[in-house]
Amino acid sequence: MSDQVRRAIRDFLAADRQRQIRFLAELVKVPSDNPPGDCRAHSERAAQLLEELGFKVERHAVSADLVRANGMISCTNLVVRERFAAPGPVIALNAHGDAVPPGLGWSADPYGAEIRDGAMVGRGVAVSKSDFATYAFALLALKASGARLSGAVELHFTYDEETGGEIGPKWLLAQRITRPDYAICAAFSYAITIAHNGCLHLEVEVTGKSAHAARPETGADALEAATAIMAELYALRKSYGANRSATPGIGHPTLVIGLVSGGINTNVVPDRVRFRLDRRIIPEEDPAEVERTISGQLHRFAAQWPGIGVRVKRILLAKPFTPLPGHEKLVAVIRKHAKGIFGQEIEAHGAPLYTDARHYSAAGVPTVLYGAGPRTLEEANGHRADEKLRLEDLYMATEIVALALGDLLSMKK
Repeated sequence: MSDQVRRAIRDFLAADRQRQIRFLAELVKVPSDNPPGDCRAHSERAAQLLEELGFKVERHAVSADLVRANGMISCTNLVVRERFAAPGPVIALNAHGDAVPPGLGWSADPYGAEIRDGAMVGRGVAVSKSDFATYAFALLALKASGARLSGAVELHFTYDEETGGEIGPKWLLAQRITRPDYAICAAFSYAITIAHNGCLHLEVEVTGKSAHAARPETGADALEAATAIMAELYALRKSYGANRSATPGIGHPTLVIGLVSGGINTNVVPDRVRFRLDRRIIPEEDPAEVERTISGQLHRFAAQWPGIGVRVKRILLAKPFTPLPGHEKLVAVIRKHAKGIFGQEIEAHGAPLYTDARHYSAAGVPTVLYGAGPRTLEEANGHRADEKLRLEDLYMATEIVALALGDLLSMKK
């Protein structure tokens, strides 16, 4: 890619910053909380905004039955295809428009898109509505640059990352709506993520026998048993620290009990308690074996309590994301341009979370995560109150992505 093309990309983006900010603000202003997962309004607004930028937008609605089976109310995935000369690689850029509910503790309207001290504040602004703006404007700049390119860029804007990505990227790939050669998925701009954990979500139902609170010995207290089982799980997770991943940035397996419910009334011995646990799986672990092991442990813990039964149900099993041959091309071009813009080397490492990137990798597509944002999820207040995105990070990530795409589509096969 010539110096003239690079300058054209930079000049275009520098002149278009206010339009990019307005585009992102409009996305933040439309709630897309998941749960409950009714994202129809957001996908339609995003499609309208993309069309106003001059893109042709494909709307791919998932059937109502499949949406309900995945715990959502509506899901319409958006695809934009920009074809240059043939032949050449197809590069998919994926970001998700659904976001966790805002919760408590905000100092600004979660849907206000307020700009404060050079950062936009709002639910989903960093995770990952920001990369709707990163990828769309990177593609606009590439088109405007006059570069002679071969191949295609696709924008995949999906809506179920917070519930596992089964009817987002995985569905687009399974339906053969897309067949990319490479994929870049939403992340943060100061590092390239090349691997991440998997995740197992289980619902555990502990059952006993109800009784009057005045005669508790005539029942089997499901809550007493459940608290003991949870205590066993918390003791078990202390051992996980010894099992460290060889991938920098990932660490060790973790376990969290995130939801608990049950009981009948204050004066009744509880006959049923449910809780859900999150078990993160490092790349070196076998996900199926992790599930078998923890399920067996739960049954053994419950067996210590007379009159108590346990049922274990899988809610989610997300396999770890690991690098595929070819990902190094993506890493090389992103690192090259990031160094030129940041003035420093950026790392390629793993992350302890799990994302939709795994679906592209599982389909055989070399994939990395890269997009707008700070150095860590904590700096962005991701999934917390006052989620924010420094606008300077958005501008830099957009330029890096545009330049990287230009190099990838200029390469000879």
